[in-house]
Amino acid sequence: MKKTGEILMGKDPFEEILMGNEAVVRAMIETGTTVVSSYPGSPTPEIATAISSIPEAVRPFYFEFSVNEKVATEVAFGAALNGNLSCVFFKSVGLNVALDTFVQLSLMNIIGGMVVVLGDDPGANSSQNEQDNRNIYKMSRITVFEPASPKEAYTYYKHAAALAKKEQTAVVLRLTTHVCHARQKIAFDKYDGQTPYKTDFNKQNGPYIPLTSLALDMKRQSIKKMRQAKYYIKDAGLNKELTSKNNRGKGIITSGLTFLSVLDVFEDAQYTPDILKLGAVNPLEEDIILSFLKAHDEVLIIEELDDFLEIQIKSLAYDSGLKTNLTGKKEDEDYVGEYTPDKVMEKLAAVWPDMMLNAPKSVVCEIKTSAIQVPQRPAQMCPGCGHRSAFFAIKKAMETEDVTVADIGCHTLGFMPPYNVGEILMCMGASCGMASGLSLFNDKKRVVAFLGDSTFFHAGLPGLINTVFNHHNITLIIMENGTTAMTGHQDHAGSEIPIKNLLEGLGIESILSCDTYNQSKLTDLVKQSLKIKGISVVIAEHPCMLKFTRYQQKKPGYVKKHITIDQETCNKTHDCLEKFGCPTFIRNPDQSVDINLDLCIGDGSCRPSCPVQAIDFDKGEK
Repeated sequence: MKKTGEILMGKDPFEEILMGNEAVVRAMIETGTTVVSSYPGSPTPEIATAISSIPEAVRPFYFEFSVNEKVATEVAFGAALNGNLSCVFFKSVGLNVALDTFVQLSLMNIIGGMVVVLGDDPGANSSQNEQDNRNIYKMSRITVFEPASPKEAYTYYKHAAALAKKEQTAVVLRLTTHVCHARQKIAFDKYDGQTPYKTDFNKQNGPYIPLTSLALDMKRQSIKKMRQAKYYIKDAGLNKELTSKNNRGKGIITSGLTFLSVLDVFEDAQYTPDILKLGAVNPLEEDIILSFLKAHDEVLIIEELDDFLEIQIKSLAYDSGLKTNLTGKKEDEDYVGEYTPDKVMEKLAAVWPDMMLNAPKSVVCEIKTSAIQVPQRPAQMCPGCGHRSAFFAIKKAMETEDVTVADIGCHTLGFMPPYNVGEILMCMGASCGMASGLSLFNDKKRVVAFLGDSTFFHAGLPGLINTVFNHHNITLIIMENGTTAMTGHQDHAGSEIPIKNLLEGLGIESILSCDTYNQSKLTDLVKQSLKIKGISVVIAEHPCMLKFTRYQQKKPGYVKKHITIDQETCNKTHDCLEKFGCPTFIRNPDQSVDINLDLCIGDGSCRPSCPVQAIDFDKGEK
């Protein structure tokens, strides 16, 4: 059976079932994309996984993980100015980090062309919000293609690359979570071989410096490129109309994955509206939209998140003097969550109840109340996670009134019981800045900020520098596990640049460190740090055990180890359950404690949690 990398590098046309993210990589290969950069974040990390499956010796393009999304955008942009077709990809909230650079892209003459693959996240499946980045794309005057399936993700990337090269600009491929992760059989084209790298930068292709005297002309050029994009969209037929003989004068305008939900609802219905599927959501192709509106008495606009299409389409209809009855979002809930088939069904039933009488009832998910009450299953850190040991030890060092500030990472889960560490969270790298603000004129409470090692390099440094420069009084605990664990164990700059060296270079004098499994020492170090006036740092080190265990399992002769509980010694204090909180522990009806052998990795980090030392390694295992 061929590996993913071998499949993606096939020279001849072929058919294969691939994930949407994997199909995008094949499109990169076929279009001659030569430079790709990224910062990891769901729903797009499988793009990087697919790229990594191709041995570097035969990979037809350069790929790097940059320290954050802004830098990744700048790397791809710089490469494109040399004449290379480039690509940058990251998740929805990553655009917030890249925005200062991103909004300038349309002003620039990008010789090689640039594709920006962005994974938006309706439903906030893996994000702290479900922001609708289409609003940013419009503000930035960036053309946006929105596929509904893995097959379209592949074809639309190729269209995005073609338009980007033709107009020497940047084009966004807007993916959403389920398009990224769905699988589909796709017919792929041939691959003609590697495109050579170019180093052809010429300032005469500019201007590239948007000073006041040039910025307005550069804006005029971006407006012209958007007009050219409309011609491309029309010629490529990216917006398509599906007609029905029994439409009853009704039509639907939609895009992306929502289009598939609409198809599901009407799959077996007797009466179905016509559907206009928009493959390009910015700029809008006015001609096909106006034609569709004129042909129908009633049109329903169905879109996830904001009323982005609705506002523009209603404005277009008004300017054209059309009398078509246009309906969009009515309720607050219309702006929230993914438009799954059941949600689309509810929306349609509210607007066109007569038409919904003919829709298949199987679309609506019937939820039956079970007599058995299933307990909630909260998110958990993995068995053996060094962060669990850290929180267990740190809690012993802190006073109840101390303020704890969280950051983005696996350690964010520390805010949950039993640790309850991390009372405030904003975005990546914000903990030092927020902690500094909380510390001002605060003599009664010590403020403790947490920061992961990957986030330290991503966006944590500016806040930390500000803390040092303005002499703020905080304790920073850096949770160092040696990888970008939350998004799939990608490398980060810490593998080459020691964090301690950077801290020393910033002039921080109080830097303490130890392994989190040495819980008593970590408790002592945190106690020392809390007494220091000004900035103090504790580096809580331990490798990500999920990554480490997977590595160990590949070694010959590997034997999984376990922990056991001496039931005679155990006095049912339950500190292991209620204070340490490893999901491996099981509380029995008689209040005795057992080990879930399927989960236990035998690391022993739980042993110090037992006041009577009833927890130990299984002596029967070598």
